[in-house]
Amino acid sequence: ILRGIVGANPAKIALAVAALSPVFPYVTTGDGFYPDGSFVQHTSIPYIGGYGAVLNDGLGRLFALLRGSTWEITDPGSRQFLDTIDAAIAPFIYDGLMMDNVSGRGITRVGSSDHTRAHGVMASIVLLGMGAGPEENARWRAMVKGWLKRDYYAPALKSGSLSLVNTARLQTLLDDTSVTASPEPSAHRVFHNMDRATHRRRGWGAGLSMASERIAHYEFGNGENKRGWHTGSGWLQWWGDGAGLEQYSDAYWPTVDPYRLPGTTVSRKKLTDGQGGAWANPKPGTKWVGGTGDGEFGTTGQHLQGLASTMHARKSWFWLDDCVVCLGSGITSADGAGVETVVDNRCLGTSGTPRLLLDGKAQPTTQGWTTTRTTTWAHLDRHAGYVFPGGTELHALREERTGAWKDINDDGTTAPNTRRYVTLWQDHGTDPADSGYAYILMPGASSARTAARAADTGWLQILANDARHTGIRVPSLGFTGVNFWEAGTAGKVTASAPVCVQIHEKRDGTATICVSDPSRTVTGLTLTWQRHVKSVLSKAETVTGVRTGSSVTVTFGDLSSSRGATHTVRVRVR
Repeated sequence: ILRGIVGANPAKIALAVAALSPVFPYVTTGDGFYPDGSFVQHTSIPYIGGYGAVLNDGLGRLFALLRGSTWEITDPGSRQFLDTIDAAIAPFIYDGLMMDNVSGRGITRVGSSDHTRAHGVMASIVLLGMGAGPEENARWRAMVKGWLKRDYYAPALKSGSLSLVNTARLQTLLDDTSVTASPEPSAHRVFHNMDRATHRRRGWGAGLSMASERIAHYEFGNGENKRGWHTGSGWLQWWGDGAGLEQYSDAYWPTVDPYRLPGTTVSRKKLTDGQGGAWANPKPGTKWVGGTGDGEFGTTGQHLQGLASTMHARKSWFWLDDCVVCLGSGITSADGAGVETVVDNRCLGTSGTPRLLLDGKAQPTTQGWTTTRTTTWAHLDRHAGYVFPGGTELHALREERTGAWKDINDDGTTAPNTRRYVTLWQDHGTDPADSGYAYILMPGASSARTAARAADTGWLQILANDARHTGIRVPSLGFTGVNFWEAGTAGKVTASAPVCVQIHEKRDGTATICVSDPSRTVTGLTLTWQRHVKSVLSKAETVTGVRTGSSVTVTFGDLSSSRGATHTVRVRVR
C-alpha cells in the first residue's frame, strides 16, 4: 500500500487491499480468530495478548490509512474483524492490563508486563473505532477510557511504553469530557477453542488457563518462558477491586515458584528448563476440557494430565457472583513425587506483611514461617477469603523468593529480584490415588464475610466430587452446575453422555439450561432435570425433542461438531 502511495501506482494499492480479504474470515482449525472469540497462533497457543495484538494494531493502521479513500476497506469480512474487539480482545483486558494467559512466552520478557501489553491494544481500539459505526465507536471509547482511569499501577500515559502518536491518541480520549468512562462489565465468557475462560463480577475479575489435546501446556521458544510448565494446569489468575493490579507485574515471573501457580494441581516431579523442547508446544492427551455458561455464571472443567507426568486430575470451577467454587477429584499419580493443589500464591511485593487469618486466628508475619493445620476458612488482608467446606489440612507459607529474568528468559537480565509471597496449598501426598479437594475463592472479601460464608453450611451443596461426576448446587442463587466426566446422575440432573451442564433458575420464573460437549465426542444426549417445568421458551437448533411436566427431558442430536460450544434451552418453571 505504501509503495502504491509513494509511487502513485493505484494498481499496487488495489492489489494490497484485495490481499487483505483472506485475513478476515474466522477459522475452524489452526491459527487465527474463531467465532467464539478465541485467537490461536503457533497452532496451539492462545495469543490475543501477543500475535493477536500485533494483528489488531496492523489492521487498525490500514483501516485508518485507507478510510475515505478510493481504496477504503469494504470487504464484508472486515465486519468480522471489527467484531473481535468485543468478542476476543476486551474480555482479556481488565482495568488496563492484558491477562497473561493469552500472551504465550511473552510473559517472561523483562521490561514488558500485562499492563504494557495492553497499552498498545487500547490505542489500536481507539484507532479502529474511527472506522466503525458510531455506536461501536462511542462504546469502545468509553471502555478504553475506563481502563485508562482505573489502572493505578502502570497507567498507559505514564508508563513510557507508547509511541508519541499513541500517547496523543489516548491523552485526547482521556481529556474528552464528552466521553464517560465505562465500568468493567459483569460477564462470564468461555473460549472453547483455546481452553480459556474469563469471569467478571462487580469488584473483581478472573481468568482461567487450561490445556488439552488441542491447546498446549505452555509455549517455550527463543529461550523464552523456560519454566512456564504449569500455566495450563488450571492456573487461576484474579484481581480485586482497587487492589492487586500489580500482582503478576511486579517481578512475579522470575520470583514465583513455578510449581505453585495459583489454582493448579501439579506433580512436584522435577522438570527441565524448556521441558518438551523449543516450539514443541507439548499437549496432554486429554479431551474433556471446556465449559458452559449463560453469560452471568459459568461451569468449567478440565481433565488434567500433568506435563511429562503420570498425574491425572479432574478439576472443576463454578463461577458465581462473589466467588469461584473450586473442586478437584480423581487426583492420581505414579511419579514418585508429591502432588499439590495450590489454593493461592499471592505476591506481596518487596515488604508486604498482610495479616493472615486461619479460622479467625492471626498467624505470624515472619518470613520463612510455615504451618499445617485443619482449617475451615482463611483470610489474607486486602486480598481474599478462602472457605474449605468440611475443613481441610491446609499448608501455609510466608517466604521471600529471589530470581532473575535470566533464569526464565535467555535475553533477561541477571540482576536479582526478591519478592514476598503467601502460599496456601493442599498436599495430596506422594503418588496419591483418587485424592480430591474443595475450596471457595472469594476475591476481595472481608474476614467477616469469609467467616459468615464458612458458617453457612447450607449455602453450598456438593452434589458429587469423584472421577465420574463433579457438581454443586447453590439454592440461594438457583444455580446447579455439573461436570459429567461420564454418563450418570448428580443431584436432580441425569445425563446420558459426558457433558458439562449448568442450570440457572431466575427470579422471573424462568430457568436457563446450558449444555456443552467439551470432549467433542457426544453424538447424542438425553438430559433430564427433576424439576417441574411448564413450558419451553426457546431452544438450541441441536435440540431434537423436549418433554415437560413433573420433570423435563431434553434430547440433543450431534454435539461433537460444535467444538465445545454452548447449547441453551430456556424454560418456564412457574
